[in-house]
Amino acid sequence: MQDYRKLLVWQRSHQFTLEIYKISQDFPKHEQFGVTSQIRRAVFSIPSNIAEGCGKYTKNDLANFLQTSLGSINEVSYLLLLSKDLEYILKENYNKLNSEIDEIKAMMIALINKVRGKE
Repeated sequence: MQDYRKLLVWQRSHQFTLEIYKISQDFPKHEQFGVTSQIRRAVFSIPSNIAEGCGKYTKNDLANFLQTSLGSINEVSYLLLLSKDLEYILKENYNKLNSEIDEIKAMMIALINKVRGKE
């Protein structure tokens, strides 16, 4: 077990979650139960699964939760693209957010490899 708050990938994904929540406030009202809800659920799953995995006793359990976070990262990546294509976010905002999620993804892959002993 370790303190998830000390992990840089958790810190970055938490800040990213706050950004997505703020940006998605401006999504159309008719998307409240659609894209808005889905991107919020997916994005808070990233730091949540890191935190839950850090509460497990085995490295294998931790790695499994990190892989779930990685799946959520990919889901958020797609939902950002969809939001851009639906013109819910500006292209400039999309580019910034997409760059951030790509960095978080790279950090997550590195952490999974480290936990699995594949550095």
